[in-house]
This record gives sequence, C-alpha cells and structure tokens, in this order.
Amino acid sequence: MPLNLHPISSAADPRIWPFLALKDRELAREGGRFIAEGEHVMRRLRESDYQTESVLLSERRADELAGLVPADVPIYVATTAVLNAIVGYKFHSGVLACGLRGRRRTLDEILPTTPTRLRIVICEDLNNAENLGGIVRIAAGFGADALVLGERCVDPFFRQCIRVSMGTLFSLPLVQSENLLTDLMKLREIWKVELAATVLDANGEPLSVAKASERMGLLFGGEAQGLTPEAIALCDRRITIPMKLGTDSLNVAVAAGIFLYHFCPGMRGNDDG
Repeated sequence: MPLNLHPISSAADPRIWPFLALKDRELAREGGRFIAEGEHVMRRLRESDYQTESVLLSERRADELAGLVPADVPIYVATTAVLNAIVGYKFHSGVLACGLRGRRRTLDEILPTTPTRLRIVICEDLNNAENLGGIVRIAAGFGADALVLGERCVDPFFRQCIRVSMGTLFSLPLVQSENLLTDLMKLREIWKVELAATVLDANGEPLSVAKASERMGLLFGGEAQGLTPEAIALCDRRITIPMKLGTDSLNVAVAAGIFLYHFCPGMRGNDDG
C-alpha cells in the first residue's frame, strides 16, 4: 500500500474529523477548512491554488483516484458503510476532499492594474448557498473576471455552494468584502468600472437594448428584497429584464445567467453586448 494511503475502520478515527457531519461554520473556524464533494470537484481543487489537506475515498474508488492526489496529501480509505457513517447519509460518489481557504484576498490583489476589459459579478446579500453556487458556475462559464461578495452573503465555501458550482469556485478570482459599499466606490473611482444594478423596475433600462461598457460590474441582490437603496445609489445604470404574464421576478441565478450571456464578450458572436 502506498505511504499516503491510510485505511479507516471507524468513524471515530480522529484523523478524519473534518469529514464528519460537521457544520460548515465549524470547519471554517477550525483552520479555515472546507469540504469538496465528488470526483470532478476534487480534480478542480487539485488543479487550483487552494491547498488540499486530505482526501477521503471509498474502497471502490481508491485504486482509480489515488494517483490524482499528491504524494504528500494523506488519503483515507474506508468501506462504504464506514464512509456513510462518517458523512451521515448514503454517500454515493465515494470522494471527499478537505481543502484550506487561505487568507482573504482584496480587490487590489485580484484586479489588473493596467486598463483592460472587465466583467465583474457582484452579489450584495445572497443567503442561499445553492443560488450562489449557481452564480459562481455561470460566472466562470461566461468568463467573468472576478466575483465580489457582500459582507452579508452566504459563505461561498459552504459545502452546498461548492458542490453546485462544480468546483469552479476554485478558479474564479474571489473577494469576500468586509464593506461592500466602500469596495463599490473603489471600483468606480480607482478601476473606472461602470456599475450596473440589476433591478425589478419598469423604469429601468431594458436588457434587450442595453449596451455593454468596457469595464462593467453587474450587481445582483438578495433573493427576497433585491439590492439595497444604498447599493443602487452607487450604480451608474439600472437594468431590468421585463416580465410578462404576472411573473414578478426570476431566480437570481437564472437572472445572472441571462445578464452575463448578454454582457460577456464572445458568447454571442459579438462584442457589443
């Protein structure tokens, strides 16, 4: 057996404590850890700048996947029954990885200093991990340059968010803002980013005729209340998707996909937005 493979016979083994049915907040407090589920997510974690601390595999997946894990990362191997006991439910993929967040990054670190075209996704106050995970995946898929999250957003490293994002969170430059309004002002004043509020307002600029600017930040609000008046006041534009048949709004992740498809260059065969 390779040196980095370690059999686990009990869910009480102290070596695998991060994989137990712990709350995401507990993992965050204990050294900034997070859990990535599934083979594709583990692969994306391994290929990213985030550190993989350990991996937990079912016996049936060990021979197939152990070679993907660096030799200095411990791989814990358990039977399906023991793995289910560790996770707390029937776990079919048989692949878990424990990663480390590292330190928080700032706008100065993730945005280029030279003038260039920018598309930034800004989420003010999302409280649903599945919606945020969907937005992360959409932003990565459409080539957004960065994701900025407000201080009241759900944690992007929550297990469900990472799973829904399919691990694209690990490749998308991310800022978890400590004061979003301040960062919005910096985006406007320092990086010359035009801020566009996505709103439910018949007086807003219809998306169908909205033109893209060179450096653009798209703001998405919380699932229930939308963007706050303070955030909207800092925006240069207010853009809306007109609704019909009495529909009052779209799911925020769905709306983000429509906006990003419209404004990200190269996705529709033209760069005019």
